[in-house]
Amino acid sequence: MMDKPSTTSLLRTKSDQLVEAISAAMGATKSPISEAVGGPETLSRKSSRRLAAASPGRSSSSIGKNTHIRKSRSAQLKFDLDEVSSGAALSRASSASLGLSFSFTGFTVPPDEIADLKPFSDDDIPEDIEAGTRKMKIQAEPTLPIYLKFTEVCYKVVIKGVTSTREKEILTGISGSVDPGEVLAMMGPSGSGKTTLLSLLGGRIKEPTGRGSITYNEQPYSKLLKSRIGFVTQDDILFPHLTVRETLTYAARLRLPKTLTKEEKEKRAIDVIYELGLERCQDTMIGGSFVRGVSGGERKRVCIGNEIIINPSLLFLDEPTSGLDSTTALRMVEILHDIAEAGKTVITTIHQPSSRLFHKFDKLILLGKGSLLYFGKASEAMVYFSAIGCSPLISMNPAEFLLDLANGNLNDVSVPSELEDKVQIGNSDRETGNGKPTPIVVHEYLVEAYETQVAESEKKKLMAPMMIDEELKSKVFSIKREWGASWCEQYSILFWRGLKERRYDYFSWLRITQVIATALILGMLWWQSGGDSPKQMREQSGLLFFIAVFWGFFPVFTAIFTFPQERAMLNKERSADMYRLSAYFLARTTSDIPLDLILPVLFLLVVYFMAGLKHDADAFFLTVLTTFLCIVAAQGLGLAIGATLMDLKKATTLASVTVMTFMLAGGYFVKKVPVFISWLRYLSYNYQTYKLLLKVQYKEKNDWVDGIKVGSGVKEVCILLAMVFGYRLLAYISLRRMKLHSGA
Repeated sequence: MMDKPSTTSLLRTKSDQLVEAISAAMGATKSPISEAVGGPETLSRKSSRRLAAASPGRSSSSIGKNTHIRKSRSAQLKFDLDEVSSGAALSRASSASLGLSFSFTGFTVPPDEIADLKPFSDDDIPEDIEAGTRKMKIQAEPTLPIYLKFTEVCYKVVIKGVTSTREKEILTGISGSVDPGEVLAMMGPSGSGKTTLLSLLGGRIKEPTGRGSITYNEQPYSKLLKSRIGFVTQDDILFPHLTVRETLTYAARLRLPKTLTKEEKEKRAIDVIYELGLERCQDTMIGGSFVRGVSGGERKRVCIGNEIIINPSLLFLDEPTSGLDSTTALRMVEILHDIAEAGKTVITTIHQPSSRLFHKFDKLILLGKGSLLYFGKASEAMVYFSAIGCSPLISMNPAEFLLDLANGNLNDVSVPSELEDKVQIGNSDRETGNGKPTPIVVHEYLVEAYETQVAESEKKKLMAPMMIDEELKSKVFSIKREWGASWCEQYSILFWRGLKERRYDYFSWLRITQVIATALILGMLWWQSGGDSPKQMREQSGLLFFIAVFWGFFPVFTAIFTFPQERAMLNKERSADMYRLSAYFLARTTSDIPLDLILPVLFLLVVYFMAGLKHDADAFFLTVLTTFLCIVAAQGLGLAIGATLMDLKKATTLASVTVMTFMLAGGYFVKKVPVFISWLRYLSYNYQTYKLLLKVQYKEKNDWVDGIKVGSGVKEVCILLAMVFGYRLLAYISLRRMKLHSGA
């Protein structure tokens, strides 16, 4: 112990000698050593700086190299006292200085890394790759602060049975408040009412049933608040074939005010990408069940970016950390804190956070079976439950402890004396097999404890009027409801978004192979079957009927999936007032048209000439036009069925029966349809298409083909056009009447 001061002195002396020797060897020439060490400091301090400089993650291109350097330095950057005293380190450093390199640790520092050396700090530690790296703050206008307060909120749902109906209470007297700059977390077991309460506060479902009130700056909810609320659902509802940049750019162009130019909106989207650490994957597709894309954490951040891009005053998130690892979940909550620090009010549900995550929240609501078990500061939750006699007997995560209590599980938890008195020995209704109270008894005790000890004081605080300026109250509803883009702009944006999203499905190899293979088979079966004789025309009419059936069947079952598959996205975007329903409907139905033209043309190019149909340019293009008219009419039928039922199984069944009926009434199988059912032919697009195809091919040869009179074609075209618009009008009315889901 007495040798320590002398040892330290010896080390410092040798260190100083080393620096002097290096300086003398280099003379007036500035060497990399001076740049690396930054002046005559002690060698031990330089070593720590060298060690910090080798930390990984300084650049994506040198991760592997820095990892090797870190290992080498951590293993070798320790001076042996005997080596220092013998002058070996001084000898190595002196010889290295003559070669303009510094290798006293057993390696040579590359010149491109010497400039990167700097003192070590916690800020140098790279963030998790999954969590991303924030580089800049969003430059947005100041956020209007909104103070959210809710008292005695109740909610019931009516469950209709076969013989009777009953009411189920989801929430029972929930009270709380959250101010701008705070993050409120809602915890509780599955089925405790977290998502229902979040949807109520966010205005996504109707007003609370029974008593209770929800105010925003002392004002009730209004649809005008939609532009100030961001709502992130638990499910990541995104288009899988769009990239991260495209997703956020389209959201910015649709949701940001008209006062901003297109360039300013796109810049805001880029700012959000960098703020959320998504720059590494901005050109990667979102992905889905059958499409490989970004990771779960990145997808969740894209959903958050879709909402914060409008600079909301209130941000609601339904379990934003579900499915994420602890590091990424922590980074997600840190992002929420950054958002709250900008003056926003953040409310989120959380399932079972880690202990580090739990301590990040400002306020906490603990729910159990729809009842309030705790509301207050998250840091004081453990103190409160210890005060009522419930404290963990072993070290455990506070969130795990609270969820155990909410579930009525008192394993490894002290049982309060008041609760023990309620449990009578031998009473199976009040205790479990191990002598612990039943979950029902525990739940009743926790609700009663909160009502008697905390609820009254909290209610008095909530009932007291808030010190808010009248101007701030009025600003909540001062701005009129405005769309972020005009109707034409909405249509244009949605049209190109739909075109980009569905181009991959339309041009999949499976679909192209199906069309070409069918065309080749038909071409070989009806190889050069054209002719002027009635027999040849009757034989070739079978091919024309199959074309009418094939392109009347194929689009129906493709269009059926359109609105049921996009229902979640439509609910989400309509709830946020992103666009008018009419603009969406027209863009959605017309963005398919350019794609629908390509495969039929390819099909007819193969079949038409292989089968030896009429060799005339006008006849070919009229055949293409007739087929296209059939496709658009069939699509309208599929859209109407899908939008009306919104259930794929029911829609597929109804479409199968309808298409089969139209095919049988199409004029090929039955020549003389009975009068009482002959009206079906006027509803069958197969029949109208078949007559038009016969007219194109044989009008100049014969007025009757296979028992069907070939007319002028005007009547058939008018009927098909009526179907095109009529079916679509029915689909639009069905969408207009569709109710939004609470989770949207």
